[in-house]
Amino acid sequence: MKIVLENATIYNGEKKDLFIEDGVFSNAFDKKDADKTYDLSGKTVFPGLVDMHCHLREPGYEYRETILTGTMSAAKGGFTSVCPMPNTNPVCDNAAVVNGILKKAKEAGYARVYPIGACSKELDGKLLAEIGLMKEAGIVAISDDGKPIATAELLRKVMEYSSDFDIPVLNHCEEKTLSDGCMNEGTVSTCLGLRGIPTAAEDIMIARDIIMAEYLNIPIHICHVSTKGGVRMVREAKARGVKVTCETCPHYFTLTDDCCETYDSNFKMHPPLRTKEHVDAIIEGIKDGTIDAIATDHAPHHEDEKCVEFQIVNNGIVGFETAFALGYTYLVKPSHITVERLVELMCFNPSKILKLGRGGLEVGDDADLAVFDLENEFVFDKNKMLTKGRNTPYDGFKLYGETYLTIMGGKVTYEKLC
Repeated sequence: MKIVLENATIYNGEKKDLFIEDGVFSNAFDKKDADKTYDLSGKTVFPGLVDMHCHLREPGYEYRETILTGTMSAAKGGFTSVCPMPNTNPVCDNAAVVNGILKKAKEAGYARVYPIGACSKELDGKLLAEIGLMKEAGIVAISDDGKPIATAELLRKVMEYSSDFDIPVLNHCEEKTLSDGCMNEGTVSTCLGLRGIPTAAEDIMIARDIIMAEYLNIPIHICHVSTKGGVRMVREAKARGVKVTCETCPHYFTLTDDCCETYDSNFKMHPPLRTKEHVDAIIEGIKDGTIDAIATDHAPHHEDEKCVEFQIVNNGIVGFETAFALGYTYLVKPSHITVERLVELMCFNPSKILKLGRGGLEVGDDADLAVFDLENEFVFDKNKMLTKGRNTPYDGFKLYGETYLTIMGGKVTYEKLC
């Protein structure tokens, strides 16, 4: 298929026409030969976004999401590459499950799916999973997802073993003995009468992982950093040359624990929403380069699972279709960062950390791109989402950066029709 994108403005300000042929960016050809032509006047072209931390729920939890609906939602958010976590049923801890995920992803065809395998069998923190066989099958990283790697001994084994296969370790940092709560520990949790989770629960585990990475001289990636202490420790470790990278999520730079005052379960996260002090620290970490990536932690749940008491409701929100707009509205518009920095956070750096080779817009590169309307405000409507989940706290938010077009490998995967 031949596609022409006329009057394109690239995110870095360059203006030109883009030509796509046989799935890659090509040299100019006669526009009359194009199968599709788009006039992108007033729109901005970005490389396809890369989400290094999400949940597609399949296999096992298809009532929450499927690979098809999840990647359709990702495409609507401008993502062309997504990396699902292994907390499926059965757990993605062996090559057979990896192969099944990749087969379903190929059939769906809406995004490139790069599975993340489990560190331990059944995510139980005891025995190493089949890391080598999963690498051969196609995983790009390992993680025990919402469960921290249980012990320092297991962490060392995981890091040393995974380094032989040149794949990164992604860890959810949480000291479980301190985290028997349902929201951030502080004034709001006290007023609401809800058991809180102290920031120390996250900070202690981040410190452990940094110490191990420094001792072994092996990389570690910290998932969804939400605390001031976590940002500080990663910043200091990087200054010492420790091989540590980290990510955060849009909800940690746009929302605070004040939102929980309504007991709305869409504000229950894991790690929990923090105070403004921590939100400001996350933004500062994004600005100064301490934080390497913005991931969605897209976590769809069935409506019934989110309509119960705050103390026992499942953690997490959907994030594919709001992530870019939140980044642009809350980071670029207020001049915290440039649009080029946002591209680093949502494309280049995730691709680099996971060695995906994504992000090129030059002739010969895979034609993965997203087109956004940066000028016009829109109101986000959860009822128009393509994900199965409706668990978002951003319904009704006024945002900038609505997706106009997404192309993955020369295939149009999302197009705004009206």
